[in-house]
Amino acid sequence: VQLEQTTFAELGLKENDVEELLRKNVELLCDEEDDSMLIVGQQVKNAASGRLDLTAINKEGDLVLIEIKRDKKDIEKRKEAFEIQAIRYAASCATINSTGELIQDFFIPYVEKHREEYPQTGLTTEEIAKRKLDEFIQINGITAFNAHQKIILVASEFDAQTLSAVAWLNSNQVDISCYQICLFKLRLPSVSNASLQNPDRA
Repeated sequence: VQLEQTTFAELGLKENDVEELLRKNVELLCDEEDDSMLIVGQQVKNAASGRLDLTAINKEGDLVLIEIKRDKKDIEKRKEAFEIQAIRYAASCATINSTGELIQDFFIPYVEKHREEYPQTGLTTEEIAKRKLDEFIQINGITAFNAHQKIILVASEFDAQTLSAVAWLNSNQVDISCYQICLFKLRLPSVSNASLQNPDRA
């Protein structure tokens, strides 16, 4: 099997495609400390009219802000630095004091947006959101809620300025990380006619 590295741009994928990939596969962003996360919000508008790409809760009960850019070009052309945007969003989420507030402002709209992904149990979106969050809290033994906030920046490539700023923020006790997503094209070996005619040889 031959692997060939590629980029989101070469595949014609946009930022919302990356967002959808991570929304459905959030485990790609889980490390040893965050071995499980539950997505509870997507494109939620904050008080300053900014939109948070993805919001999750981790096994510590802290909110995780996931901000996504397709590549380095998208990062560099922004008027506001990538990491500064994420810090502003994290600051707005720091004011969420209860799971009820999280459910109302984040999780219910998320469940409504992706209602087809939840079994048709006859429950309302509010009941589904509450049940899903309660299950996650119980499974992970969460006793504190949103005591800290974590920031994850995702891109296929980062510029040196962003990496330097994130390293400095980490050294000053800001929980922020950069995750680089590398894409590869999978080229399957061709199957000859002889192999097709004789399955034992395939």
